[in-house]
Amino acid sequence: MSALTFPEPIVAIATASGRGAIGIVRVSGRDLGALAAAVCGRALAPRHATLVTFVDRAGAPIDRGLAIHFPSPHSYTGEDVLELQAHGGPVVMQLLLARCLEAAAEDGEGGAAPRLPGLRLARPGEFTERAFLNDKLDLAQAEAVADLIDASTEAAARSAARSLDGAFSREIGRLAEAIVELRLLVEATLDFPEEEIEFLERAGARARLAEAKAQVAAVLATARQGALLNEGMAVVLAGQPNVGKSSLLNALAGAELAIVTDIPGTTRDKVGETIQIEGVPVHVTDTAGLREQAGDAVEAIGVARSWSAIGDADAVVFLRDLTRIGEPAYDAGEARIVERLRGAVAADRIVEVFNKADAVPPAQAGKHDADALLVSARTGAGLERLRAALLARAGWQAAGEGVFHARARHVDALRRAARHLEAAEAHAAVGDRALELVAEELRAAHDALGEITGRFTADDLLGAIFGRFCIGK
Repeated sequence: MSALTFPEPIVAIATASGRGAIGIVRVSGRDLGALAAAVCGRALAPRHATLVTFVDRAGAPIDRGLAIHFPSPHSYTGEDVLELQAHGGPVVMQLLLARCLEAAAEDGEGGAAPRLPGLRLARPGEFTERAFLNDKLDLAQAEAVADLIDASTEAAARSAARSLDGAFSREIGRLAEAIVELRLLVEATLDFPEEEIEFLERAGARARLAEAKAQVAAVLATARQGALLNEGMAVVLAGQPNVGKSSLLNALAGAELAIVTDIPGTTRDKVGETIQIEGVPVHVTDTAGLREQAGDAVEAIGVARSWSAIGDADAVVFLRDLTRIGEPAYDAGEARIVERLRGAVAADRIVEVFNKADAVPPAQAGKHDADALLVSARTGAGLERLRAALLARAGWQAAGEGVFHARARHVDALRRAARHLEAAEAHAAVGDRALELVAEELRAAHDALGEITGRFTADDLLGAIFGRFCIGK
C-alpha cells in the first residue's frame, strides 16, 4: 500500500529535552531530498548514515553529525523521513530545528518553488499517528510505543516490547478471523434460506462459537495482566493515627519517605510512592490518620482527602495497631472506621492488616481474625504476605514472559466482545429461527475487537491516544 499524502510536512526534536551526548531532529513529508541537501550541504544516499556538516543559510557550520534519509514508503511514518543526529545541547537542537524550518521555506535552485512548503512543528505523537494511518503499525502497536517509553518497571518494558512486536495484535487477529468465519456461515445461511440447511448442526456453529468464546476469555485474562503492568494498582494505607501507616510505607518502599513520630496527626496530607511487586507498579499512598475530631483545620482537610483517596483506590490496606486493641477509645474509633469503609469500598478491595506484631506476645497476636495479616513495619515480618495479598486483590497471576502490554480500553473492548459472544450463544440455542440475532451479536463482537487494533476507531479516540505521546514521536 502506498503512503498517504498528508497536507503538511512536519518536524520536531525527537530526543528528550535537556543536555545529552546526541540529539535528533526528525522531519516527515514528501520529497525531502532538496531539504536534506540544503541543511547537510550535500545529497544523501537513501538509508545510509552519512557524516555531514549541518550548515546555516550562509553556509556556516552549525554542527557536525550523522544524517539519514529514508525515502517513502520504507520509513517509520511511511512518508519520506529525514533524521539529523547532532550533539545534544539544547541550543544546537534549536538551531538545527530552526534551520530546517528556514530551509523548507527557501526557494530551490534557479528560483524554483520552496523546497518544502508548509513545514511545521509536529504535534505530540504525530509521527506515530502517521505511521498508524499508513499501516506501518496498528493502533495497539502504536500505543505500545508510548507504553514502552513510559514503562516504570522491567516487566512493563518487556511486555510493551512484545506488544510493539505485534504479539497482542496477532492474538486479536486470530480472534477476529474465527468470528469472521462464523459470520460468513451465518450470513450464507440467511442469504439462502431455501436450501433449508440446518446450519447450527451441519456447520458445527455451536462448537465454533463456544471455542471463540473460550479464546476471547483467555486473551482477556492475559490482557488484564498486561493492563496491570501498564497502569499498576493504586493502594491506600488507611487507619487511625499512629497505627504505623507511615512506617509501613517506608518499609514497603525501602526508604524514609514519610515522617514517623508518636505525635497523632503527623501526616497531614497524602504521601505517595510507586514500588514494584513482581514487576507490577504499585502506587502506595499514605494518608492522614482517620479520626472524627481532627487536631486542627489542616488535619481535617487531610482526613477528608484520605477518604477521597480511599474511594478511588484499587485496594485499601486497613491498618490496625495490635498493641492498642482493647482500649475503649481505640476500639470505638475502629468501629466507626469499619462502618464507613463498608459504605465507601467494596469488601473485596479491603486488606485488613494488624501492625506491630513484634510488640505483642504470639498468643495475643493469634487471637485475631485468621484472614487478617500480621505484620511488623519495624522488623519487616509479614511484608511478603502483604505484597502477595495486594497482587491477589488486583488479579495478578504471575503470567510471566507471555504477558503483552494492554490498556484499560483494550480490556473493555474484550469484555464487550465476550458479552456479545455470550448473547450469540444464547440466541444460537434457540435454533435457526434466531440466526439474524446471532449474526448481529457476532458483528458487534467483531467490531469490538476491531477497536483494539484501530480497524474501527473514532477520530476523537485517535486524538486522545496520540495526544499523550511526547513531541517528536
